[in-house]
Amino acid sequence: MKNHNLHHLLSGTDTTPLPQAARRGVLGALAAVPLLLAAGCTVTRGGGSSDDKSPVARRREIDSAADDTLSRLREQVRGSGELMAKSRGMLVFPRILAAGLVVGGEYGEGVLRAGGRSQGYYRAASGSFGFQAGAQSKAVVILFLTDEALAKFRDSNGWTAGVDASVALAKMGANGEVDTASVRNDVVAFAMTNAGLMYNLTIEGTKIARMDL
Repeated sequence: MKNHNLHHLLSGTDTTPLPQAARRGVLGALAAVPLLLAAGCTVTRGGGSSDDKSPVARRREIDSAADDTLSRLREQVRGSGELMAKSRGMLVFPRILAAGLVVGGEYGEGVLRAGGRSQGYYRAASGSFGFQAGAQSKAVVILFLTDEALAKFRDSNGWTAGVDASVALAKMGANGEVDTASVRNDVVAFAMTNAGLMYNLTIEGTKIARMDL
């Protein structure tokens, strides 16, 4: 099948019927993309891949971005610092992006912080994070508030939000800060864009797996 036919098929500008075998080939290729993401193939809008960098460079980049994300969370969301201090571990994903080849797909890389240091690097992939329209990049911080919740995450061979643990999205109270007293879940998540804290988000079904870095 010629490249321009594939372009018109994806964009919806070509109404010329394709042969049945060609249609099966295109649909099969599209269906395989989420599986590649789950396996660790990082797709970016610019066509490059973070896998081009050395493991040391990738760790440094993730750690630096995670530091910035946590600082921004403390500054912008009152009460978040108290929850972070109480947590037994934090998963920090500085940038979760819409994957360029996947309709609705999201992908990001982050770090697990516990005991004041980085203890592993992880990828998050989902068919959709439920983000509001127009939000292209998001930071997500997941707090494990008990030793049991953190241990279950660490011991898992792939962890899925909403399946391996119920994850509550942190929200602001009437006084303009996070109501830490009302938090009942063992796992709490914050999600931010440049505009601030997000409320209409779900991360249920998001798969998180450790990267070999």
